[in-house]
Amino acid sequence: MEKIQLSLLFKIIGLGSASGLVYHNNTILAIGDNSTYLYEYHMDAKQLDRHPLTENPQENVAKISKPDFEALTQFKDSIYIFGSGSTEKRNTMLQVNATSKKVISKNDLSDLYLSMQSFGEIKPEDFNLEGAIYNGESWFFFNRGNGKSNKNVIFTVDAKNLTTEFRILSNIYKLPKIKGIRTSFTDGILVNDKIYFLATAENTESTYDDGEVLGSVIGRIDLKTMKLDFTEKISDSHKFEGLTVFEETTDSITFLLCEDADTEILESTIYKLILKK
Repeated sequence: MEKIQLSLLFKIIGLGSASGLVYHNNTILAIGDNSTYLYEYHMDAKQLDRHPLTENPQENVAKISKPDFEALTQFKDSIYIFGSGSTEKRNTMLQVNATSKKVISKNDLSDLYLSMQSFGEIKPEDFNLEGAIYNGESWFFFNRGNGKSNKNVIFTVDAKNLTTEFRILSNIYKLPKIKGIRTSFTDGILVNDKIYFLATAENTESTYDDGEVLGSVIGRIDLKTMKLDFTEKISDSHKFEGLTVFEETTDSITFLLCEDADTEILESTIYKLILKK
């Protein structure tokens, strides 16, 4: 068996620009970075349900005003959704009940995001959160280094809440290049004591404007040391943004990935990635 096996699994019609995934009991929860819905796809029934995250939800929000929901994570009975922070309109965190899919709370994380920028010495135009993890004790946020400074940073945040009381640590990573372009974080997930992440090479120096996609890698970071274990290229052409565990055996981990095609077409492709341990 090869170390990496990537295959197309299925398409979800009705979900566009998928940017985050959570899998549980044959159901996929997903967000799109230009949408204000939480999507719930039942794999057995091939049925897609939409759960509004705002009062007037939209499938394709104009780029200048979208909340840019890029990060999705679940802990116990709560789902957490984060805006990227790449503009002042993208600083929202939503807490959603995992059973009812109703929004429990909405928080403005401007103070936290500004503190991250200051602590990580990241200019506002280079700040772009694309992934989040919560393990019940600490939060881990992934800054995508696709701005001019190429700062791929994982922020570890210990907090009673994310709006007023928090302590920040940061780790900077020099990720591999594809065709001369540095890859940058697009999502991350915690499996036991390891962080698995996706990173994409996109030919742009802007956190706002899209560029030519040159491929993606998967990698792993040791949670205890926060050191990079490995990276492996998984595509020469796909911009993978969502990552979730599908199944795990003693020999391998199978992930589900989603691709952000950066279009207004309401269709998302889900891939299966088998990684040999």
